[in-house]
Formats: sequence, C-alpha cells, structure tokens
Amino acid sequence: MRRLAICIVVLFFQWSLASAQTNAVIKIDTDRKIGEISPLLYGNFSEHLGAGIYGGIYDPASKTADEDGFRNDVKEAIEDLNVSILRWPGGNFVSGYHWEDGIGPRSERPARIDLAWGGVESNMIGTDEFLQYTKKLGIEPYICVNLGTGTLDEARNWVEYCNVEKGTYYSDLRRKYGSEAPYKVKYWGLGNEVDGPWQMGHKSPEDYAKVAIETAKLMRWIDKDIKLIASGSSNYDADWNKWNRTVLTEMVDYIDYISLHHYSHNFSDFATYMTSTIEVEKYIRIVEQQINEAKMHAKTDKPLYIAFDEWNAWTRTFGGVDNTLSEIYDVQDALVVAQYLNVLLRTSDVVKMANMAQLVNVIAPMRVDDDKLWKQTTYFPLYLFANHCRGVALDVFASSEGYATEEYKEVPYLDVSSSYEADGNQIVVNVVNRSEDKSISTDIILQSGALTGDATVSVVNGSELTVSNSVDKQPVSIATSQVDVSGNKLNYTFAPHSFTQLILPLAN
Repeated sequence: MRRLAICIVVLFFQWSLASAQTNAVIKIDTDRKIGEISPLLYGNFSEHLGAGIYGGIYDPASKTADEDGFRNDVKEAIEDLNVSILRWPGGNFVSGYHWEDGIGPRSERPARIDLAWGGVESNMIGTDEFLQYTKKLGIEPYICVNLGTGTLDEARNWVEYCNVEKGTYYSDLRRKYGSEAPYKVKYWGLGNEVDGPWQMGHKSPEDYAKVAIETAKLMRWIDKDIKLIASGSSNYDADWNKWNRTVLTEMVDYIDYISLHHYSHNFSDFATYMTSTIEVEKYIRIVEQQINEAKMHAKTDKPLYIAFDEWNAWTRTFGGVDNTLSEIYDVQDALVVAQYLNVLLRTSDVVKMANMAQLVNVIAPMRVDDDKLWKQTTYFPLYLFANHCRGVALDVFASSEGYATEEYKEVPYLDVSSSYEADGNQIVVNVVNRSEDKSISTDIILQSGALTGDATVSVVNGSELTVSNSVDKQPVSIATSQVDVSGNKLNYTFAPHSFTQLILPLAN
C-alpha cells in the first residue's frame, strides 16, 4: 500500500512538471509569528441529529460496541484525528432540549418530539453518558445550554449537576446516578445561533444579550472557573455586524469567546466553490476588530477570543428534505476543508477554538454503513492538520498566478498556511492548489535558517473532482513520499486540484 501511494505521488509529480505554471513563490520566516495554535482548533461537534449520536458514536447492537454501547471503531478514528474538544448536544437541537430529560435511569427517561430536526429523541444519551464518553477519549467536553426555550435555572442547575462536588440537590443527584466525582466541565456555550429566525427562541441582539448576561451570572456563581461562549453570528443574510457589535458591547465583561458559524456550499462551479472560505477570513477579522472596540469602550484588557464552533462544507443535503444530513463528500469538498483549516491557522491569534460540524454520519468526515466505519475525503486534510500543525502559525508570503470569479477579481491559485514547532525543529507548509487543471511550480524559500534531511510530502487528491469514497472503496486517501532537502530553497510542483502538506526539517 505504501509503495502504491509513493508511485501515485511520483506520477502526479512527473505529470505536473509537464504542464507546470511558473513564478509562484512561498517565503517563510520563523520570526514572523501570527500566534500560538490552540489545540482546541482541532475540535468537533456531535448533535442529536440523524445518525450522529444513535448509530454513530453509540450503537450497542454493533459488533464494535464497548461495554457502554459506544463504537470502538469510531473512538479509534476520533483518537487518530486528535480531536481536542467535543461540542454537545447542539446545534439547533439544543434550543428545545431540557437536560433533565437525559439523566437518571434510562427506563424512566421521557421520549420527546425533536422540533429542530423532526423525529423523536429517546434521551438514551444524556449528560452522564456524554461526559463519560469524553472522559474515555481524554478530550474536553463543551456543553451548549438552551437559551431558546430554556430558563436561567436550567442553565445554572446544569452547571451544578456537572461541577459541584456534593452537598447540593443537583450534585447529590449526579452522585446518586453514578458519578461521585464532579465532571468539572470548563467550556459552556450560551445558546446556539440565537440570531437565526430558524432557531427556537430566536431573539434580537438586545434581548439575547440581556438573557445571556443573566444566565452567565448565575452559571458563574455556581462555578467561577468556567469559560463562557456567547452566540455570535450565523445569519449572514441579516445585519450580522449589528448582532456581534451589540453582543460584544453588552457582554464583554461576562464572556471568554464569541462564536462564529459558517458553511460552504457548491451551488455553481469548481472555481467559485474554491473561493468560499475567502469571506470566512474577512468575517473573522471584522469580529476581531469588534472585540477590540468593545474592550476599548469597556476599558478592559481581559482575553476575549473567537470560537469558530461550527464549520464545514455542506451542499447536497443543505436546505433540502433530508434532515439526516447524510452527506457524501468528494475531492472538491476536501479542498474546501483544507482551506478552512488554512484560515484557522492564519487567524490563530484570535481564533482559539474551532469545531468541525459534525463528527460521524452527519455532514461528517467519517461514516458508518453496514456496521463498518469508513473515512470520507474530508477526513484526510483534517487528519494532517490535527496531527502535524502545532506550535505557532507563521505569517508566510505567498504569490502565484490566479483567476477571477464574478465576486472576486483576483483569486490566487495557491492558498497557503504554515506552522512552526520549535521543539520538533520543523516547519509545516499547507498548500491548496485551487486550479482545476494547472500544476503550479513553486519556489519555497526559507528566509531564516536552513533545511536539511528528508521532507515528508503528503497529498490529498483524486483522479477527478467528483471522486468520493464509500464503504467499499477508498480511492481518496493520503499519498506520502519523501524528498531530500538542503539549503534554504525547495522547488515543488503542486498538482491541480490538490491539497499538499510538506513537513520540512530544519538544520540545528
């Protein structure tokens, strides 16, 4: 298999040389740092929706199930992805969710109509099961509270149930139901997409800020050490600037993060689809300035960051009748996911948490079919970033030929990010070639230090843009090869419609 992967890379490389464009350059300086890359950038999200929970992470009937009914193959794939934090239980679902339905003996838990996505919620997976699952995986839990149909008391009681050791009604209830030690959940979201008219309990920014402040106060009075995430923009068709500015101005003293959500859709052509994350970077930088403005008016220096806690490519089931969101991804979608991750690295000075939506089966990088787990095309760029892009993000200079779309006059073919890990003495360069048919010959120039040894080259690509994986076939994966490097310059040719990650070893 490894030999085949290397052969594929060599064939791509040889073919690329024949049709390469020239004059592209990437300049890297390890002194030009954007910011520390938070491990929480590689988070995920699991909502009570479709087969995300039931039949996804939890399936006691599966031959892969552990003693608690959780699929071992899904757990292993999560560990391979280095998922750092898991957001739960929603999503739109949370705006109608009452957490006390999901605790205590399962035989006594009520089944409820799910108004967000349709169907019936059994409540077989609730707070204790979710937190025991994250503990098994060794990842941070992130609970979003109901600020749609929920109450202030529900939110503060949930913190008490999870985080107070003993001696109160809800802490003793948790102990009664099997967990003597508190879970100490650190990250809590103050509602989900409350700016969206599709949301149960949709509010104006002023009304949301009022209820979120009171909720935050009560939650912090239960546990002063929790981190709170305000519901930021998701409805970009409305006056989203007003929403964020109002929420930040009113809540700057109460929150640690403001959330942003974004999904990319391929409703036109490949070239346009490849521009869909350009606006993401603009949104992030606008909100960064709104954070600075709010802090200036409040005369505070407290840290306040962005949690980009829902993002993904989402086309085939978007806005349709399939509420399972059972998306099948292709090569194009993998490139968009890689570009999201490039954006997150380039904005890592202000984005300190991110959660891909979602984990399994539901617009997810992996699926379970016929009781078998398989990996979608989008799994592989996520795997490469989460396993190799640590330390600090670098502010690289990248210049290449480009193209124009109806919305953008100049779109460079190469979309680039980079990270530097001093302990590992290596630089990672991530490059998406947005061109459908052009190879890009590129000089990668190190402006401080020197390269030495074998560089690792990992490529995610396919024979056609629309190639997808399935439970039976995996034509798209990671093709890996080694390239000998020395000095301060490397010429590499990026194949058309590809994502490439280069791990460059530095001389001591």
